Amino acid sequence: MPEQTPWAKYPQWVNPVTTRSRVVLEIASEIVSLPGSGMELRQAKVLLRDQAQRDWPLCLFGSSTIEGVSAVAKKEAALAIINPAIMLTLAYRGTGIFKTPQPVRTLTTIPSLDQYVFAVKSETGLTRFEEIAERRYPLRIALRGIADHSLQFMLDDILAAAGFSLAALRAWGGDARMEGFLPVPGGPKFAALARGEINAIFDEAADVWVEAALDAGMTILPLAEATVRKLEAIGYRRTLLPKSLYPKLPADILTIDFSGWPIFVHAEAPDALIAQFCAALEARKDSIPWQGDGPLPLARMCRDTPETPQDVPFHPAAERFWRERGYLC
Repeated sequence: MPEQTPWAKYPQWVNPVTTRSRVVLEIASEIVSLPGSGMELRQAKVLLRDQAQRDWPLCLFGSSTIEGVSAVAKKEAALAIINPAIMLTLAYRGTGIFKTPQPVRTLTTIPSLDQYVFAVKSETGLTRFEEIAERRYPLRIALRGIADHSLQFMLDDILAAAGFSLAALRAWGGDARMEGFLPVPGGPKFAALARGEINAIFDEAADVWVEAALDAGMTILPLAEATVRKLEAIGYRRTLLPKSLYPKLPADILTIDFSGWPIFVHAEAPDALIAQFCAALEARKDSIPWQGDGPLPLARMCRDTPETPQDVPFHPAAERFWRERGYLC
């Protein structure tokens, strides 16, 4: 059974792939057409995996994984995108998967409000995330089928803060398998859940699948306050999966934030280039789809809000541009 798209409810067929692709394509299209832009060859390159070349005048990375951080830090790409914003924070601080601080700065952040969700079958009797280790429960977890997805690195940190690991889970009889895309209602992961092949789903894009998980009788596990505080110490943000949005929840669920799509650059990127990037986004804001109505909401994208976390400083030239245009007060 083919996996259904979860994005039909958004305008303009919005999904992460098209949004990040259109960002880099529209920026590139605008800059190479500008007189005096410095793009002597009038060409730009949208980077694909393992295709970094230093002999192009402009390289933009359209991926959303931590590979983009490496490309920008090594100056193989002038710009990249990542999701969630927390991953850029960890890179800037040199925490989590990043062993040293990375020279990254924010250009702006595309709004996206989301949470990391830990759902288990109610028959497990689990009520808190930390109980998995306390009871050495042999969960069979479905994870996203992309090894370098931010979800995987975040989960390692979350498990460590809760006092265990995937290796420990497997040692006491559990399992975690990386397969497929989002847990779309009616898709393969929910079918595997119904067949009893898995008894847990850990993923993001809460608004796509949490209601279906609750309808299937799953329990959404909260993180303990102590776990969240450990994660906050290295750069994570706490958030709630709110009962107001999901009335079938028994209460608000404490978890970790998965919001925001930061567009970022190297800390030493030339001011003139950064100004061109910002001007290109402003010029092409009507052409870039996102999870809301209308053009990119640049005023919201330049401020720290729940849907646009801003824990990494702006590049000074970006801050100056947005302030001069009235997007920053």
